[in-house]
Parts: sequence; C-alpha cells; structure tokens
Amino acid sequence: MTFILALDQGTSSSRSLVVSAQGQILAQAQQETRQYFPHSDWVEHDPQNILDTQLDTARQALRQAGLTAADISAIGITNQRETTLLWDRRTGQALHPAIVWQDRRAEDLCARLRAQGQEAFVTARTGLPIDAYFSASKLRWLLDSIPGARERAQRGELAFGTVDSWLIWHLTAGAVHATDISNASRTLLFNIHAQQWDAELLALFDIPAAILPQVRPSAHHFGDCDPALLGGPIPICGVAGDQQSALFGQACTRAGMAKNTYGTGCFLLMHCGSRPPVSHNGLIGTCAARHDDTPAYALEGSVFIGGAVVQWMRDGLGAFEHSAQVEALARSVPDAQGVHLVPAFTGLGAPYWDAQARGAITGLTRSTTMAHIARAALDSIAYQSAAVLQAMNRDVQADEGQPLQELRVDGGACANNLLMQFQADLLGLPVVRPANIETTALGAAYLAGLGVGLYKDLNEIAALWRCERIFEPTMSRDQAQTLMLGWEQAVRQARAH
Repeated sequence: MTFILALDQGTSSSRSLVVSAQGQILAQAQQETRQYFPHSDWVEHDPQNILDTQLDTARQALRQAGLTAADISAIGITNQRETTLLWDRRTGQALHPAIVWQDRRAEDLCARLRAQGQEAFVTARTGLPIDAYFSASKLRWLLDSIPGARERAQRGELAFGTVDSWLIWHLTAGAVHATDISNASRTLLFNIHAQQWDAELLALFDIPAAILPQVRPSAHHFGDCDPALLGGPIPICGVAGDQQSALFGQACTRAGMAKNTYGTGCFLLMHCGSRPPVSHNGLIGTCAARHDDTPAYALEGSVFIGGAVVQWMRDGLGAFEHSAQVEALARSVPDAQGVHLVPAFTGLGAPYWDAQARGAITGLTRSTTMAHIARAALDSIAYQSAAVLQAMNRDVQADEGQPLQELRVDGGACANNLLMQFQADLLGLPVVRPANIETTALGAAYLAGLGVGLYKDLNEIAALWRCERIFEPTMSRDQAQTLMLGWEQAVRQARAH
C-alpha cells in the first residue's frame, strides 16, 4: 500500500487525487460546489453539498486509478480555510449554510471590537488582525442568529468546525471532532504561542469552549474512515489548511522559503521556522503545517480576489466563454494602456486590510478595449502579489532575516505564462513553477504519508519536488517601481469609496 488519497475541498470545487508515494498523480476527479450570495457581501456553501461532492470525487478517483480502499495507505485532507460550520452532534446535520471565508456579514462586530481597542491584544495572541475574514466573528454571528443555538452550544449539543473538521466528523461517522494546527490558527480563537485554544479570546468573542474541536499536528492519525463510505477503514493521517498545505507541497519547510498560490484569491506564505513572526507591514503570522512536536510558523499575505477576477470577467462582463481564453485576449495588446483594475469586490486584504474598499477600473480612455481590461485584470493579480511580497521583505529585513531569493508558484493561474512573467518583472526575482502545480493536494498527501510512516523525514519529501520553468525578470527596477506607483494610485482611488 504505497498510495495516498488526497481530498482537496476548495472554495469552488471538491477534488480527490490518488497520489503515489513518489508524488505522481495517478487519478483525479473534480466537481464544482454550489455557492450562494443571499445578500451583498454574503457568501455561503451548502454543507451537505461539500460532503457529497467530496465523497463522490473520492470514489471516482479510486475507480479511475483501479484501486480499492485496501490499496490506500492513508487519507490526507486539505481545505478552504476560515469557512465556518455549526452542526448538531447527535444528527451530524448543519444548522445553517457554511459561511465562506469571503463573507463579510460579521464586519460590524469586528469594527466594534477594533473601536474598543482590542486589536493589539488579539493580534499578539493570534498573529491575525480582527477581521470578518476569520472564523470567530462568523461563528459568533451563527450563535447569535440561529434561535436556540447559543443555549444548545453551551450544553455541548453542537459542534463548530472549519471544513476539515466537518469532513473528519462525517468520514469517521461522528467519532472524531478534530482539526489541525494550521486550520485552528485561522479562527482568531487560537493562541499561536501557547498552541492551544485561548480562554480570553473565547470570552472576547463570546464562544462556548464546548463546541470546539480538538487540535492535532498536521501529520497525525486523526481517526479511520468509516468502511461503509469508501469500502474500507482508511486512516486519516494528514490535515492542513489549503495554503499551509501548498507551502508543504512546495517543499518550503525551511525558514526563508516562500510560495504564492494563484487560486480564487492569492496567498503568499513564507516559512519562518519555529519562531512566531511579527509583521509591521500589514501581513499576518500563522501556524505552518506541523509534522512533529516542533512549532512551525509562516508569514502570510492574503489577497482576497486573485483568479476570481477572471471568473468575474467571464460571468459578470461576458468578456469570454472560458477562463483560459483570458490570456489570448490579454496578449492581443502590448500592455494595459494605463488601465488599472482593482478587484476589491469584497474589500482589500493584505497589506491594506480595508473592508470598505470597492472594485474600481481607472485610466479608461476612448481607445480602451476589452483586451486592455483583460490585461489589467491579469496585471492586478501580479500587482497585488507584488505589494504583499514587498511588505514581506520589509518585515524580514526589519527582523534581520534574509530577503526572498525566489518565489515558488502554484495554483491554476500559475499556468498563465504572461502573468508569471509579469510577476517576475514586478518582483525582480525568479518565479519558479514546479513540474506538478497540484501542490495543495500534494501537501496533504505528503503529510498523510508522514503520518502513516511512508516517509521518514522532510528530506525525502523535498527530494520529490521538481522545477518545470523559471521566469527570470527582464524589466528594469525603475520601470517596475513606476508601474507599482501607478498601481498604488489606483488602490487609493478604490479605497476612497
């Protein structure tokens, strides 16, 4: 049994991959998940749809690979982070649709806590700012909005979890209520220094401790899958939030190594070793995936709208039929002709953290075409990532660390060569694309492999990583700086909303 089943539950789809111990993907299946937008700034998922699509794709991947549960050494789970669920411990039924990480309904609560001067305390404990992006305010909203939920939670009848906990609960037929350290660190309720739930944070957000999952290392035997679901009792031995999983899958397990994932959003993480990072430039400190008793941390910049800007152009503007067509449209013009598209559809994340910012297109002239807007849309992904990396380098240098030497990239949009070259040009750094860009799922597989004993150490995993292409910067630093100044001007206009 040298195969691993990786479950990758993302914002827009559920995917399952069968991975060999050598890191080769033997089979994969994917299904889109339903998303709901009941009000402005609200984003929800159907919890049952999350579970059903994940199980369906797992079965499909096993069939496609010609394998059964008896051939699988372990299951690894990676998931969209911060998305918040609340369910009945007796029935396993969710009490409300899942509140997605992009959802802003709890911003008023966050604003009140910031006005009370609580942010410094919260950030010191969690590494995070007070923001509706994270789980605590979403959970507080659920407890306050669902009739009887708070009383039931206090009696221990309800369970809270992020998507990983929801999947673990149902895969183990309700036997295990757990999360891993990387997901716990995204809730605003977890003390990243003490590496445990924090009673004072729970009191601040008015969250009963009885509903919390147990916190485990990312490589750990969480429990066994119910044999009735996949045909056998497969151990679940690896769990990590998607961005920490991608960091692990990119073999960025030493301080100073960094990756950027170009998905629905963009998430740039730099491994910081065993010391919690402190940012003075709008970034966050978070727990990296931990495979043993040694704490591991990362510095992170989260861009809310990355590849989703291409989906918006496809679905909202009708600019093209398929997302992959954006590169050809953007390439049809030499540049964006001074147009900037700031995709602040749900506010701006790092390094700005402005919940009130709204999307803007600036620099329009009579000669602007859809091709220029498409180019500006792609450019916006690179500009936002460059702003995060510049902030990251300032933090690292202030801490007397080494500035980044290269950026490893993954996620669907990193297949876009035009975008990757522009990213390298803005950064003035090599952008390195691996041979296998499915690093989020690979990270979960490698963690599960460590947890079940397929790999003896991190060196074995690092040896599996392969480079496919390096994008070297070709632009002068003066030109790159001028472009970034233009971007920051456009951001100021979006923030003036």
